[in-house]
Amino acid sequence: MSARTLPPFDPRDPLGLDDLLDDEDLALRATVRQWADDRVLPDIADWYERGALPAIRELARELGSMGALGMSLQGYGCAGASAVQYGLACLELEAADSGIRSLVSVQGSLAMYSIHSYGSEEQKQQWLPPMAAGEVIGCFGLTEPDHGSDPAGMRTYAKRDGSDWVLTGRKMWITNGSVAGVAVVWARTDEGIRGFVVPTDAPGFSAPEIKHKWSLRASVTSELVLDDVRLPADAVLPGATGLRGPLGALSHARYGIVWGAMGAARTCFETAVEYAKAREQFGKPIGGFQLTQAKLADMAVELHKGILLAHHLGRRMDAGRLRPEQVSFGKLNNVREAIEICRTARTILGANGISLEYPVMRHATNLESVLTYEGTVEMHQLVLGKALTGIEAFR
Repeated sequence: MSARTLPPFDPRDPLGLDDLLDDEDLALRATVRQWADDRVLPDIADWYERGALPAIRELARELGSMGALGMSLQGYGCAGASAVQYGLACLELEAADSGIRSLVSVQGSLAMYSIHSYGSEEQKQQWLPPMAAGEVIGCFGLTEPDHGSDPAGMRTYAKRDGSDWVLTGRKMWITNGSVAGVAVVWARTDEGIRGFVVPTDAPGFSAPEIKHKWSLRASVTSELVLDDVRLPADAVLPGATGLRGPLGALSHARYGIVWGAMGAARTCFETAVEYAKAREQFGKPIGGFQLTQAKLADMAVELHKGILLAHHLGRRMDAGRLRPEQVSFGKLNNVREAIEICRTARTILGANGISLEYPVMRHATNLESVLTYEGTVEMHQLVLGKALTGIEAFR
């Protein structure tokens, strides 16, 4: 028997992970990558330097027309894509910038997911089609100024007044808040924690934008202020009581981060490879030195291990077998490794690594936010610690 001819080694896909994708997966990935190349990359350094995302409404409509908003949800104008396809989209978007992936993630995996999973039929019909089209931007109000990792301690309160609800409180670090047309807000009630669908033009609602950020600068981040916001009885999400609701949405969003972080890492890795092949020191490209090759090899191993982990979790989600602890596993590993890849890439680029002429420092600073939002490193470690030992160590 003759030896079988092996496929050539692909430096961009050293493990052959594209073999796990079908033609539809590859086509979707190519579409999102091309959109990001055309619509984000030419301007992202300027947006980041200015600390603004001036085209957010236009970008949202374009993302909606691609089916990228609420991508994995069924019906109501949503694309009904697989979890793996949604993950591939997150990877390509974050390869451009974490702020763009955050826009999509908060819209689809937090705000739309909450309405889709816990909302009434009337709420779904009213909000999901325009949100899927990008005509209405949504935000998700859970984190508070004094309560991040411990949402059970939230102070935002909703009280009944006749048949109405009256909401009072503040939410902090809310992506899309200042441009949102609808907010999903979680509040304490006499019945436990409940979710509310809050039109942002309701009297008493305001969303001042947070300035002076050094991370996720090309992203709209806001405070939500609820000053006796009066809502009708049907504003409450009927399908969620307690923390199960917001934590379910967060798990869905964290899954997208597992993929997205690898997009930021891929961009930094590929930038470092190309730079190492072109930059000469001591008479030859720095990519020809052993120390640089060791860095590149280690970066490639962690990058593609992370993508393989994301694929595995995506297949489990598509099969209905993905547990929240497994999402914590992926978020903890992939974001932590992505930051290390970006930092190592910076060392290869030397002083050029801190310039916005290259994407490395931008991605590295963005990932500092990704590392701690939607569950800090420590919280995911404790989730896994409890799963491994059966002993809760949160308090």
